[in-house]
Amino acid sequence: MTGQELKTGSTTKARASSPRRWQLQTAKAQFSEVFRRARSEGPQYVTRQGKEAVVIVPAEEFERLTERARQPRSLARFFAESPLARAGLNLDRKPDYGRKVEL
Repeated sequence: MTGQELKTGSTTKARASSPRRWQLQTAKAQFSEVFRRARSEGPQYVTRQGKEAVVIVPAEEFERLTERARQPRSLARFFAESPLARAGLNLDRKPDYGRKVEL
């Protein structure tokens, strides 16, 4: 029985409100079920020695979550690849020579 199931008499019911947690041994033995639930119910947590070790998520969710990691490695490249790079913005400004201050 996984952490998200509650045994009631001879019936097993899934608890929808609790996170879906699997002990490592159970997840290994029932990998097809873990896979199916990750696709249909969302992230499945696998624990090892009582601590969360990994989370199994659908590939689409993983791609969405790691999209930010694909940002350019340098700031110069980031600005060069920005949609505003070709927007024709005029960023010239007049030189600032400071101001006179009486002391």
